[in-house]
Amino acid sequence: MATLAKAPAKKAAAKKPTAQAVAPAAVKASSPSPLKALPDTTTTLTITSKNYSSWSLRGWLLTRFAGLPFVEHALPPDDPSTRAEILLLSSSILVPCLEHQGIRVWDTLAIAEYLNEVCPEAHLLPADAKARAHCRAISGEMHSGFSALRSSLPMNLRNHFPKFKIWSRAQADIDRITAIWRDCLTTYGGPYLFGAQRTVADAMYAPVCTRFATYDVQLDPVCQAYCALMLGQPEMKEWLKGAKAEPADIDELDVEF
Repeated sequence: MATLAKAPAKKAAAKKPTAQAVAPAAVKASSPSPLKALPDTTTTLTITSKNYSSWSLRGWLLTRFAGLPFVEHALPPDDPSTRAEILLLSSSILVPCLEHQGIRVWDTLAIAEYLNEVCPEAHLLPADAKARAHCRAISGEMHSGFSALRSSLPMNLRNHFPKFKIWSRAQADIDRITAIWRDCLTTYGGPYLFGAQRTVADAMYAPVCTRFATYDVQLDPVCQAYCALMLGQPEMKEWLKGAKAEPADIDELDVEF
């Protein structure tokens, strides 16, 4: 297995307080607008459930890949608005939400573009213009597509469903995703989708790797190796540990259907 690529840490600006590192345990929200109570100088990432929320995982990975220290703030999964987002019943997805130097950014692609601007040394987007356009295209496809996969194989890190029945529409999504992976790994040489450096695309597709593991999806050797690489990232292991420690369950996502 290839060695992990590490993004250089961003240097703190002179005479400014350093943002607190990610807390190992999530802090529950005490009000509908928890970010207002935090100091303006603190970089904060608001997430929801680590077990169920693929969007929270994407935003969290992007911020970690960028090397930007942040305070993690978790909204309780049993909050009605949070639950609606996780179950894809909300008209919009407002979490994850990054607040940095008084700027608030939500939506994972917006967070990705913002982090690429403020942490350019992390190279979240490839340097080559053609590769950069390709990275944006497949990240956008993940962001807006694959609805059958999302609905029939919801993210659930604490569970495992061996020999899970995959319906044809979800299989079509799986086939498209694995085709994207094979194309990128062949074109850019791996081990990540755009070569030796982890990019926005790897963060966007990482939750798919967890779905493939949860639902025992059979993959070709190339895609299986990429899944193993991503699931073996130290950030993914840290997130999984947090997911397993969550006390709250969402019954709709804990049944085999």
